[in-house]
Amino acid sequence: MPIVKEHLEFHVPDMSTGWRLPAGYSGGAQEKILAGSLDEANKRGHRTRLLKLDPGTFTKAPFVHDYWEEVWLVSGDLIVGNDAEGNGGENFDVAAYACRPPGAWHGPFKSVNGCILLEMHYYDETPKA
Repeated sequence: MPIVKEHLEFHVPDMSTGWRLPAGYSGGAQEKILAGSLDEANKRGHRTRLLKLDPGTFTKAPFVHDYWEEVWLVSGDLIVGNDAEGNGGENFDVAAYACRPPGAWHGPFKSVNGCILLEMHYYDETPKA
């Protein structure tokens, strides 16, 4: 049975609470789940979250996961493809978008001034014939 997201009408989320360190990140990154849940063990579900990178935060290695991911850069700056020391990469400002299928390697990531990303993660739950 698929996991269903809750029905949420327009509201203003409390941006001062509910942030936590996301899996796969060290300090400088926090996520806030807006809706849904992702069951990675059973490869089911849908999740919408905000990901916040503090100024100067960077990851050192590319990421890969087994679910779809759509990302919108809401505010700040994001550098994609830096090295393990945080150098290099391609710089993006607000209104940048990515859509990645399961198994697509991406990153590493860096933000000079900090950023907020809106991310949607989901498994393809189309019944198999």
